[in-house]
Amino acid sequence: EPMSKRQRKKLLKQQQWEEQKDLRRQKRKEKRQKRKLERQSKLDSNNEGNDRKRMRKEVVPSTLRLIVDCSFDDLMVLKDVKKLHKQIQRCYAENRKAFHPVQFYLTSHGGQLKNNMNENDKGWVNWK
Repeated sequence: EPMSKRQRKKLLKQQQWEEQKDLRRQKRKEKRQKRKLERQSKLDSNNEGNDRKRMRKEVVPSTLRLIVDCSFDDLMVLKDVKKLHKQIQRCYAENRKAFHPVQFYLTSHGGQLKNNMNENDKGWVNWK
């Protein structure tokens, strides 16, 4: 059965992708090892110990406020509520790591979102 030019190109691209899989995997592995060595050498040169703890001491709080209004969760399907929960978790985590963390607030927190957070993330109560 003859193939169209587009199908041949697609098949060729797929074959090249498969052939280079090991090479990509090796590059990722080398990159991970390089980052690991850099972190290790940074920790060795740092006499204070844990680098993250040292960075937390240098944090300067920001006067900015981030407010997430959760009052619209009754208009969402459960799938969207779960995505919102993940996004809030990510915002909270990134804000904690930031050098200039903002004041982070959840408003109108109830309904589906609160139920989902209670089921899947009992530690959210400690965010306050």
